[in-house]
Amino acid sequence: MDINSFKTILIIDDNPSNLKLLHELLSHHGYRVRVADSPVLGLESAISTPPDLILLDIKMPEMDGYEVCQKLQKNKATASTPIIFISASACTSSKPFGQVAV
Repeated sequence: MDINSFKTILIIDDNPSNLKLLHELLSHHGYRVRVADSPVLGLESAISTPPDLILLDIKMPEMDGYEVCQKLQKNKATASTPIIFISASACTSSKPFGQVAV
């Protein structure tokens, strides 16, 4: 049995191409993958069933990845869930990457 087969990754990204690519890549390597195409759906998914890891897009409509990260860190269910920021932009923002969830 693959060691990754029981690990769940939630991808929050508004770009369908990114979601499809990451879903296929990670599923192929044995991860259980959930996707959310908006920050609001991502927050709901993460809080209702916390994943082992969140891949979070930085630039999204409604709210950016930094705001989503802050909300996740303030919620008891997701406060310790590791988050990796992802971006298709060559240059993201001058904002620092926030706090690391421990």
